Amino acid sequence: MSASKIAIVTGGSSGIGRETALSLLKKGCTVYELSRRNNPPEGVKHLTADVTDEAQVKGAVDEVIAKEGRIDILVNNAGYGISGAAEMTDTKDSHAQLELNLYGMDNVTKAVLPHMRAQKSGRIVCVSSVAGILPIPFQLWYSVSKAAIAAYVLALQNEIRPYGITVCAVLPGDISTGFTDARAKSYVGDDIYEGRIARSVAVMEKDERGGMSPVKAGAYIAKIAAKKSSGPMKTIGFGYKAFAVLAKLLPRGLSNRIVGIIYAK
Repeated sequence: MSASKIAIVTGGSSGIGRETALSLLKKGCTVYELSRRNNPPEGVKHLTADVTDEAQVKGAVDEVIAKEGRIDILVNNAGYGISGAAEMTDTKDSHAQLELNLYGMDNVTKAVLPHMRAQKSGRIVCVSSVAGILPIPFQLWYSVSKAAIAAYVLALQNEIRPYGITVCAVLPGDISTGFTDARAKSYVGDDIYEGRIARSVAVMEKDERGGMSPVKAGAYIAKIAAKKSSGPMKTIGFGYKAFAVLAKLLPRGLSNRIVGIIYAK
């Protein structure tokens, strides 16, 4: 059994997940990255699993337990984004968005929790988004999935509090990663919406490409994951912390109107 903390990072083969795994490794953790692609950073151990497949996830978690005897940290990072007008989005696409971002996270959390309960300790960090508290038009289903993660974390914390397990949602803003190019974009109906779908996506992608480096974001997430506890919602970056505060303080209609001016003109 290893004396270092044992960590699992989902979606750890690229982007924020990869940098989070590396940062946890630098903190002395034994790190497993769980993803479909066998492309771990040096020193990080790979587990092949699709988070939407409950049996694969359980098998991967059982493998870690067999080798290490415990799991101290789980970072739920796996996810992707879709964009387009809500009325034009195929049901299969909106369901797939929730299947990975929300239910995939739940699959991994459910697989890990019994072990954390048995050892009476554990730390779970779930990657949400500022879009979860300030939903973005034409990125509706991504925003819904991230808002659901925040609600999941808040409810789960009160369920698992007596067992020495803590959970936190981390809310990144714009991060410059391959996530932008991987977004499943749909411009169906852009003529009906007078070009607003394309303009909205262009604004989003410009902000993302000029956003925070994944190295900095990963370091922050690893720092939060290494803590025994923290506040239940942590926003990355001073500017986005300010947006999160304004979202709480401003009348909801006003904050939503501002988002509309930025992303739905």
